[in-house]
Amino acid sequence: MKNKIFILSLLFITLSFNSCNKDFLDKKPLSEYSGDIVWNDLALVQTFVNDIYNNIPHGFTELMMSSLSDETILTFDGGSSNVTKSLVTPSDYSVFNAGSAWFSARAVRMSWDWIYKSVRECNLFLEQVEKNTFDDEELKNRLIGEVYFLRAYHYHNLVFMYGGVPIITKAYKLNDEYVEARKSFEECIKFISDDCDKAAALLPTSYDSNNKGRATKGAALALKSRVLLFAASDLYHKQSLWSNGYAHPELIGYVGGDRMERWRKAKNAAKALMDLNLYDIYKKEPAAVDNIAKNYEQIFVNKETNEDIFVRYFINKSGEGYDPGRYNNPNGYFGYGGNTPTSQTADAYEMNDGSKFDWNNTVHRADPYKNREPRFYANINYEGAKWLPRDPGAFSLDPVGVVQTAYYQKAPDGPWIPGLDTRATTFAAQEDGTYTGYYLRKFMDPNVNPQFVKQECPWRFIRYTEVVLNYAEACNELGEDIESLKYVNIIRHRAGLPNINFTGNELRERIRHERRIELMFEDQRFFDIRRWMIAPQVLSTNALGIDIRYSYGAPNATYKFISVRDRAWKNSSYFMPIYIDEMNRNKLLIQNPLY
Repeated sequence: MKNKIFILSLLFITLSFNSCNKDFLDKKPLSEYSGDIVWNDLALVQTFVNDIYNNIPHGFTELMMSSLSDETILTFDGGSSNVTKSLVTPSDYSVFNAGSAWFSARAVRMSWDWIYKSVRECNLFLEQVEKNTFDDEELKNRLIGEVYFLRAYHYHNLVFMYGGVPIITKAYKLNDEYVEARKSFEECIKFISDDCDKAAALLPTSYDSNNKGRATKGAALALKSRVLLFAASDLYHKQSLWSNGYAHPELIGYVGGDRMERWRKAKNAAKALMDLNLYDIYKKEPAAVDNIAKNYEQIFVNKETNEDIFVRYFINKSGEGYDPGRYNNPNGYFGYGGNTPTSQTADAYEMNDGSKFDWNNTVHRADPYKNREPRFYANINYEGAKWLPRDPGAFSLDPVGVVQTAYYQKAPDGPWIPGLDTRATTFAAQEDGTYTGYYLRKFMDPNVNPQFVKQECPWRFIRYTEVVLNYAEACNELGEDIESLKYVNIIRHRAGLPNINFTGNELRERIRHERRIELMFEDQRFFDIRRWMIAPQVLSTNALGIDIRYSYGAPNATYKFISVRDRAWKNSSYFMPIYIDEMNRNKLLIQNPLY
C-alpha cells in the first residue's frame, strides 16, 4: 500500500513539474549557438572565422616539420622516422594520423581529414554569409576575403601533400552523398590561385593592433607566389621519372602546356607582392656596428618586423602544443632537446668569407665552429656556444653559460666527463639530450628562461624573404640571371656574406642553397626537397651527429661522425597516400602512385 501511494505521489509531482515548467527542457546550452543565431550576428560570424584560422598548422608544436625532412631529428622520435624512412602507408599515417599524440599536432593538421574539415568550415561560411545583410558591409566583405584566403591556404597544404584532390565548394550535410572524384593537379592550382585573387581584391593592406595576424592583401599575393612557384617545379613536370607508369599523371602534375609560362606566372606573382612596397628585408643594410647574427635572430624573436606577411601570434598562456623554448632548449637548461639539427644541416653553413665549410680542410676541422657565417650562430646551438645563464644548481659547473655537448678528459687516461647537455649528463634528464651534438637556436628567445616561462615569439607562416627567394628562383629558371642575382645578393648582404656571380645551373644550385639556409626550420624544406626532386639523395643518407672529445692535454678537440637515425627513401613518398578509410567511403577516389 505504501509503495502504491509513493508511485501515485511521484506521478503527481512529475505531472505538476511538467505542467508548471513546460519550458525547462527547451533551454538552449549557454556554450553553444544555433546556426540561425551565428549567421545573423556579425560578431559571432567573426568568431567562426577565427576558428578557421586556428586550424592552420603552425610550427611551434613539439614535432616540427623540420624533423620530417633532412634538417633535424626529433630526439624521442615519436614516429617521425616512419616518415623519413618512407614507411607511411594508406592504413598507417604515423604522425599524420589524427589519433596520433598531441605533440604531432603540426603533422596531424596536414592530413586529408583535418584539412577537409577546415575546408567545410570555409564553405559553410561562404554559403551562409550571403544569406544575411549586416549593418557593417565593409566588415562582412573583409571576412569573405579572409575566408577565401583561408580556403586557399588549407587547399595549398592539401595539394602539395596529396596532388590533385576533390575541389569541394559546398558544405556537405549529414545525409549528403560524399562521393567526389579528384580534380587534376592543374585544376587545383588554378582553384587556389583564383581564391587568392578573390581574397586580394577584398582584403586591406594592414590592420590596427587589435586585428594583427589576420590575412591581408599581401598575404593573399604571397600565398599565390608560393603556390605558383611550387607548381612550376620539377616534381610536377617529370612524373614519368618516378611514378612507374602511373595511369593518372594529371593527378600528380601537369600533362601539357608551357612550363616557361608557369615560371613567368610565378615570377609575376612574387613581383606583385614586392611592388606593394609594404614589406622589406629586415635590416638589409646592417650598420658597421651591428651584430649581424643578432639582426637575423631578431626576425624570429621580435613580436613584429617589416618582413612579416602572415603571422600567428601567441601569449605565454597559450595552451598545450605551444612552448617552443621548452620543447627545443638543451636538456641542461631543462628543455626537451626536441628538434635537433643534424650534422649535415650544421655543415651546410658557409664560412664567413662565402667559401664552403669542409671537414677535409685542416683549418676548418681544427675549429669547425669558428668563422662561420652569421646565420649559423643565430640558428644553431653548438658545443661552446654562449647561451643562457645556468640554473643555480649548475652555475658552479658552468658560470659562463655555454652549450656543452662534448666529453672532457680532466687527467691523463682519466674518465670521459660528459658535458651538461649530453645524453650522459647527471645534471638533467638524459633522455632529452641531443643525439646529434647540436640544438636548435632559431626561434629561441635568449631573454626567456624556458624552464619557468613560455616565450611569446610569433610563428611566421610567410615572410618577405621567402617571396624574394621565390622571385629569384623564377627569374633564374627563365634565364634572367642578372635580375635573379640582384635579389639573392641582397639577402646575402643582410647575412654578412659576399656577393655571388654565377649563372645558369650553378646559380640554380646557389639559390637552392640560399633558400635552405635562409628558411631553415620554417616548414619549407619538406616541400623543397620534393619539388626539386632531391629527396632521393638527401633522405637516402642516415642522419648524422658529431661526437666531440677533448682529450687531456690535446690542443684541439677531436670530431667523429656518428649515425644517429636511419633514413630511407621510396618514390611513393613524393606524395602522401590517401587514407584507406577515405578510399572506402568514396569509390571515385584514385590512390597515389606506388601505394
